[in-house]
Amino acid sequence: MSVWESPAKVNLSLEVGPPEATGYHPLRSLAMCLDWCDLIRFEEADEDQLVIRGADLPDGGENLIWKAISSKRKPEGRPQLSIELEKSIAVAAGLGGGSSNAAAALMAWADLNGTAVTTDDAAAIGADVPFFLAGGLRLLEGYGERLTKVKAQPELAMAIVVPPFELATADVYRAWDRAGEPKGKSLDGRQLPPPLRGLGPLRNDLTPAAIELQPELGDFIDDLRERWGQQVLMSGSGPALFSWFADAGEAEGALAAAPKEARAVRAARFRPLGVDRVE
Repeated sequence: MSVWESPAKVNLSLEVGPPEATGYHPLRSLAMCLDWCDLIRFEEADEDQLVIRGADLPDGGENLIWKAISSKRKPEGRPQLSIELEKSIAVAAGLGGGSSNAAAALMAWADLNGTAVTTDDAAAIGADVPFFLAGGLRLLEGYGERLTKVKAQPELAMAIVVPPFELATADVYRAWDRAGEPKGKSLDGRQLPPPLRGLGPLRNDLTPAAIELQPELGDFIDDLRERWGQQVLMSGSGPALFSWFADAGEAEGALAAAPKEARAVRAARFRPLGVDRVE
């Protein structure tokens, strides 16, 4: 048996380009791994089984865990696995939980079979999956398969608030296309804390599209800005929102003032690792 931590991320910045001939959107994103983790156990078994606790998610072939396993498993389908997923990361929130789980599955399979995982293996599953193999703070380009390590290690705590609705990534990108490929609001200079100023300007181009799909998201952003007295950004395709604080105590204090209808709140710090075996 092996046990793996599967972390969340926030996109400090997400710049999106128009769809190419492949139908996919090229991106340029600054992603930061967080110490907010799911836990996944893998064990050889007589038949495949995925048990999920903490979230209502499909446990069949459509789950990214099985997609990752199937991409590496030989036609005879061996070995078969019993997998237990303890979800902590909010789903359909722009925090990368599903992609992180897929990265953990690739690593667990490689560990079990004495093989390696490549960036191409990960990119074939999804745009965020290569990032979770590496973790830390990375610049993502292309379709997420080109990663550049950023030396900075922000000594900040993030306060993350997930509004009480979900947003499907594909729906947000389609809304962005329909809206004429808008740019998100840029933040730089004194709008950012000192540890992030050298990384700016920061913006998320999907924010206008996400608000178009869920106008309540705009209200949440405005409400958090007023409550916290500082800038608020959206992660990925949303709807997770975040801001930065000097330490975990300040972040926890900010979350105490978050709207009660939020479906998840979390104070999280920078994590230098991606998915990692802990047992």
